[in-house]
Amino acid sequence: MGREEVLRAIRQAESEAKETIAKAEAQASEIISKARLTATEIIQAGRSDSESNSQSLISEAKNAAESEAKKVSKEGDSKIGSIHDGGEGSRTEAVNAVLDAFRS
Repeated sequence: MGREEVLRAIRQAESEAKETIAKAEAQASEIISKARLTATEIIQAGRSDSESNSQSLISEAKNAAESEAKKVSKEGDSKIGSIHDGGEGSRTEAVNAVLDAFRS
């Protein structure tokens, strides 16, 4: 092998090495881009699932609170009704007592 052939072989090897490096860099860039895209999709899916779960929990808590409020309201209405009914017979006596107090 002559000197020119050796230099040509070295240039050929350098050229091939540059091409290999360029391909590797392109592949690395593509892998990084795909990884970022996948990470973004995973984060968005996680946020969506989290939002859905929190809305579900809020809805369940709201339904439980409404149910409890209805029970308490029903009990209150029942007690008000019994107080009203219990006072029905005493009204006439109370009116007469007030009128008697004014007359004397």
